[in-house]
Amino acid sequence: MANVIILDGGMGRELKRIGAPFSQPQWSAQALIESPKHVEQAHLGFIEAGAQIITVNSYACVPFHLGEALYQERGAELARTAAELAREAVNISKQNVAIAGSIPPALGSYRPDLFEQTKVKEITQTLFEAQEEYVDLWLAETVASIAEFETISQVLSQTDKPCHYAFTLQDDESDIPRIRSGETVKEATLKLCESGADGLFFNCSIPEVMAQAIAEAKAIIDAQGVDIVIGVFANSFTPIGATHEANDTIQSMRELSPEDYLEFAKQWHQAGATIIGGCCGIHPSHIQALAEWRDRK
Repeated sequence: MANVIILDGGMGRELKRIGAPFSQPQWSAQALIESPKHVEQAHLGFIEAGAQIITVNSYACVPFHLGEALYQERGAELARTAAELAREAVNISKQNVAIAGSIPPALGSYRPDLFEQTKVKEITQTLFEAQEEYVDLWLAETVASIAEFETISQVLSQTDKPCHYAFTLQDDESDIPRIRSGETVKEATLKLCESGADGLFFNCSIPEVMAQAIAEAKAIIDAQGVDIVIGVFANSFTPIGATHEANDTIQSMRELSPEDYLEFAKQWHQAGATIIGGCCGIHPSHIQALAEWRDRK
């Protein structure tokens, strides 16, 4: 049995796959507004596939996706609904599944250049208050800079639940792994080690860049003597460059079979990751392959 915990896959593309209303710019929030049952169905699909942690579908409950007017009117309500749906899915499943509250990029995925501390803190606080009652742990997703991490961690300091931070990596393979801001994985890991965080993850980047980042982070964590778990959930996008503008188009996908994804996961586990799931384009079939590997004698 592999010593690994299985996280769920990417909610947005899974909602699209199962026929939920799905388009830019609302992305995965559109189903929250128009068809909440699809959100519950997507959660149950990942649970049935073997996920031990599911993530609240609050990623798009921000002005970047909803627009400022709809966010002000319904952002907190939609994030709370997303958390309630996750809890309901776990109750229906009767499985021992943990729920991760999601803190997304407040001002745009892969866009550290758009970071504004005051706005990010305000939006993060709103999402935190909406979900805290329903979740077992926290997962800040697709963190693109150290400044973004530090701002989110200030808000999450209000909880006594485990807090995990997932950095998104540059998609070009190089000798020095970097997050989207250009800061190194080493710099980000050292900051996280100082913070008291419970987990360091890498997400929403291509599978090929993950293993090196995991290995480098593990070496630093071990050297610092801190108790921090390492997790990973890659996407099946084509590589995203520095000039990418999220919400401009729906990012193109590539063919990545469950078997292909499992081979990457084995590399990540060997490098030091103990929580593994999937991001955009990783479906229940991929999670099932991971779960079967976990359970294999």
